[in-house]
Amino acid sequence: MKKFTCAADIGPWREAVKEALDIKANRFAYTELGRNRTLLMIFFNSSLRTRLSTQKAAMNLGMNVMVLDVNQGAWKLETERGVLMDGDKAEHLLEAIPVMGSYCDLIGVRSFAGLTDKKADYEERVIEQFIRHSGRPVFSMEAATRHPLQSFADLITIEEYKTKERPKVVMTWAPHPKALPQAVPNSFAEWMNMTDYEFVITHPHGYELDPTFTGRAVIEYDQRKALEGADFVYAKNWSAYADPNYGKVLSTDRSWTVDAEKMGLTDNAFFMHCLPVRRNMIVTDDVIESERSIVIPEAANREISAQTVIKRLLESL
Repeated sequence: MKKFTCAADIGPWREAVKEALDIKANRFAYTELGRNRTLLMIFFNSSLRTRLSTQKAAMNLGMNVMVLDVNQGAWKLETERGVLMDGDKAEHLLEAIPVMGSYCDLIGVRSFAGLTDKKADYEERVIEQFIRHSGRPVFSMEAATRHPLQSFADLITIEEYKTKERPKVVMTWAPHPKALPQAVPNSFAEWMNMTDYEFVITHPHGYELDPTFTGRAVIEYDQRKALEGADFVYAKNWSAYADPNYGKVLSTDRSWTVDAEKMGLTDNAFFMHCLPVRRNMIVTDDVIESERSIVIPEAANREISAQTVIKRLLESL
């Protein structure tokens, strides 16, 4: 594996999950693989789980780790070509990227959607420049349109907790006060579509995702109907995708909040969320604190998904 930005890069999903669970059972079996190798983690946006889990995963593999917070510990970077650099951005990404590549063996990049230019966001201009110009294997720690390390961890978690071969997995939109990218729901849909699970997406009208990602999923606008018989409920907010409302908040309808009454419609489903979560907007306290909430094991599996990916990238060197 030379890069990791989407579901297709992981290959057969059952093999990837098996490898991940083997790693989880013995996290230090491959410490020699990363000896004298360096991971550079580059953050254009804030992070908690991604930063900690990915750094821990690399350390489990014996790697050295460098972390660069672009907006706090470096020159401000220009990302577009053809720009007259007479403002506050002192360095261009096209010079910075090969310099960064010269100091490391692998690069992880986190860069969110701007939510103002759909074309730029969906072309993934930042991470694609790292892939083209760094000379190093690159993996996504969340990009404009996908969050594959999160979705891989979600898949691992579902495989661990499922009680039937083909569970019903429902991803439901939930309200949020701010405009959020489509990266997590896009990515979750992409990974669920690799499986043979029954997969349903429910959201208000106007929140349709890019059909490239929703694929074979059943789209249901009635949240209560969608939740009936669910084995897993994955709650997530996202802003509008379709023009002319791209990146906008169209609704903060609290009737879409996941509460105990909604969970009662399911088949005693497990509750999932990528975190951080706005309590009593996305989900009520009693649901996220219930015995059927698996948000903490899900977050813990971020270390495992990252370690599996980094291991495969190291093996390609």
